[in-house]
Amino acid sequence: MIEIRHLKSLKAISETGKLGLAAQRVFLTQSALSHQIRALETHYGITLFTRNVHGLTFTPAGQRLLDLAHEVLPLVEKSERDLIRLKHNQSGELRLVLECHTCFDWLTPVMDTFRRAWPEVEIDLVAGFHSSPWQLIHEGKADLVIGGLPEKLGDLQYQPLFQFEIMAVLSPGHSKRNKTCLLAEDFSNETLITYPVPEDRIDIIRNVLKPANIAFERRTAELTVAIMQLVASRRGIASLPSWGIQSYVDHEYVISKSIGKKGLWSELYVTGTKDTISRPYTTDFVNIIKSTCASQLNGIKLSG
Repeated sequence: MIEIRHLKSLKAISETGKLGLAAQRVFLTQSALSHQIRALETHYGITLFTRNVHGLTFTPAGQRLLDLAHEVLPLVEKSERDLIRLKHNQSGELRLVLECHTCFDWLTPVMDTFRRAWPEVEIDLVAGFHSSPWQLIHEGKADLVIGGLPEKLGDLQYQPLFQFEIMAVLSPGHSKRNKTCLLAEDFSNETLITYPVPEDRIDIIRNVLKPANIAFERRTAELTVAIMQLVASRRGIASLPSWGIQSYVDHEYVISKSIGKKGLWSELYVTGTKDTISRPYTTDFVNIIKSTCASQLNGIKLSG
């Protein structure tokens, strides 16, 4: 009765603490996931977890199956990779370029996991800031771009990774610090601190400020830490991914607010040529990003 899908579901429940979030991670509806768990509990006549104000807590029986998941799933994943290696010659190279090159702390564990899984594939980062990172693919200087999508894809293809909220970042002493969220008009006559990229690639400008005809000043900095310093010293307001600012918020260096009543959301992609995107180790790289970020980044929504 115990199947791999059950173990994956239990692992997702353990990592998220909520059925709804776990269902998203294993690409099921919450109802379908609940039915799957109930069927397992009914078959063995046990309870796998209890609900409390903090979420879900595994019973001893649930913990035993969760331990099994931690033992079995890595072996299954390794076997699947080995089968791919036996079918194809999977040596190669992945040169990564990052659109937002200074706020990818989560990429280090991803690359470590990938190197262990695919030791015959050389993976490396293309250093430096690039105003048009996708051009490096056309020039043969990079294989994949991690970021948004270019205005024109051309012959490039992509895989979606996850959706994330873009937050307004303010000094703890800013006059708007007590607002529940910031609306377009709250940026009027403020200095917006951004990376030095074209305005049409900055979500808050493209989707919030320009449609509302909001006048603002703009200042740029290449490094996230420099942007945080400028914000903290009340030189302006920034707009950055929630996962890129969390450590600064946790240390109360800055504060963050949602943009708009429903929040401002964006999506992260891996982009490359058709040949690169279709390679099995690239597919596994995308899966490793999703699984790693799902367990380490709060508030993201995995893409299908």
